[in-house]
Amino acid sequence: MNQANINILWGSLIIEELFRSGVAYFCLSPGSRSTPLTAAAGYHDRVMKKIHFDERGAAFHALGYVRATGRPAALICTSGTAAANYLPAVVEASLDHLPLILLTADRPPELRDTGANQTITQPGLYGRHVRWQFDLPCPNEAVSPAVLLTIVDQAVYRASSHPRGPVHLNCMFREPLAPEDTDTDFTDYLAVLDRWTNSEKPYTSYARTVIMPDENSLQKLTNMLNQSRQGLLIVGRLSDQREKEAVLKFSRALGWPVFPDILSSLRLGNTSPFIVPYYDRLIQSSSFRNRFNPDLIVHLGGHITSKRLLQFFEKTYADNYVIITDHPERCDPTHKVTFRIQSDIAYLVDKVSSGLTAGADKSWLTFFESGIKLIEEQLEAVVAENEKINVPAVARLISRQIADHSGLFIASSLPIRDMDMFADFRGAQVTTAANRGASGIDGTLAAASGFAVGLKQPVTLYTGDLAMLHDLNSLALLKNNPYPVTLVIINNNGGGIFSFLPISDFPDILEKYFITPHDLHFEKAAAMFGLDYYQPADLKAFSDCYRKALDSRRSSIIEVIVDHKESRQKYLTLQSDMITRLNESYW
Repeated sequence: MNQANINILWGSLIIEELFRSGVAYFCLSPGSRSTPLTAAAGYHDRVMKKIHFDERGAAFHALGYVRATGRPAALICTSGTAAANYLPAVVEASLDHLPLILLTADRPPELRDTGANQTITQPGLYGRHVRWQFDLPCPNEAVSPAVLLTIVDQAVYRASSHPRGPVHLNCMFREPLAPEDTDTDFTDYLAVLDRWTNSEKPYTSYARTVIMPDENSLQKLTNMLNQSRQGLLIVGRLSDQREKEAVLKFSRALGWPVFPDILSSLRLGNTSPFIVPYYDRLIQSSSFRNRFNPDLIVHLGGHITSKRLLQFFEKTYADNYVIITDHPERCDPTHKVTFRIQSDIAYLVDKVSSGLTAGADKSWLTFFESGIKLIEEQLEAVVAENEKINVPAVARLISRQIADHSGLFIASSLPIRDMDMFADFRGAQVTTAANRGASGIDGTLAAASGFAVGLKQPVTLYTGDLAMLHDLNSLALLKNNPYPVTLVIINNNGGGIFSFLPISDFPDILEKYFITPHDLHFEKAAAMFGLDYYQPADLKAFSDCYRKALDSRRSSIIEVIVDHKESRQKYLTLQSDMITRLNESYW
């Protein structure tokens, strides 16, 4: 540890204790007041550091890393609006239960409310969006170093415990901020840490807690499953491979159809006979809906992307609707849940599977097969068209050609819906992610770059033009990213999703205030940041460009130009044809 002065000593203690507690990735944004923390991280040769000038982008980059690894990451910034720029990512982390450690440097208390430069009220800055917060005093020898270490240990524990989420340590520093040597002997001050100094363990170790329901609840669920003959599994975002394997095992044991959300990582590269990949398309058929009558719905994991499915469930009355998540927060926008269980998903599945005595009626599973086959034929016809690029085909080609075991990061708005509805379920096995806690377009590229670092694999980012413009300066993150990100940008010259919303019936308002045409392209942005650039004219050219970009092992931009009016019409025509054929199939 650097002991040049009390500030740098405290910074060193904080960074070392975070590292011992499992926090090894630090995202730093340059600033003066945070010098003790930044210098301490810089001197620590066992932690990974990512430097980015934009605090908002740095925070989303850290979130992408957390999504990929499941481990907390730390952020370091200076005082003032630098800390405020973390807020969008803090909101996302809170809603999607991602552990994040915020280390915001601050002016000393005597400068608060004085008009001092770059001084705002930072304690409580993130409100209810953090799981825990602590306003650290300015470093001084009157405060035992053991106090500092136990605060850090508590912060990591609170971030990593259910419900996981961000925590905030506000760190006040007086000058000197640089590691200037003050010739202070800290031997007596650090004597209380002898045990800690001679080990590599945290000062306070916290036992890992596995959340599990009581035996009566498990038996109640088992009885419900055994009594069902037309059960349905809904699978939202899953946290890791362990949960994914547990859910697949569960579906096999039950023999139930599975509606897999795109973020479950079960939607792509999965040929399990129980997976129903095009459920969002199926429920548009009135004939299908009239015959669709599950007696039990079990929802595992996070929220569902498909708004249409949620709206459908508002009018669907199963005997019971069970939801199983590992956190206590409500996940019931339709207000249909009759039984809720908080549990480690893999643990629960293992316990319950051994008690299953009956499976679903086989005719219930075959009920979905003809619809899936019909939709697959329709989508294959879309991909076969070579005249003009169409968005459903682009989403489908990505899912088919993306490298096995790589990452797919999907922007909110239309891209995630495109992938959920049109992706080829027989394609590559990939890990999928998106910022769907608050479903904003903030920091999409930054998050994708962090996702690649965490996965240690190349990542494809499927995004729209507005999300890309919103995060344009995060292209700087790709320059030294150890794993490439291939950006596929659907440029429809504005907010294409609004063409599908009720406001589309009011074209005078839609075009001027919602679509917001920008008439911009990304070729010069690619050149500015040293990225390869492609602009394919048709589907064959897109396939060629995408393969070339993946093979190059360099970060690239593939810009797909579409007209939002033509794109909307393509969607509507495809949807109408599917509904007609599905209605004929489910007579």
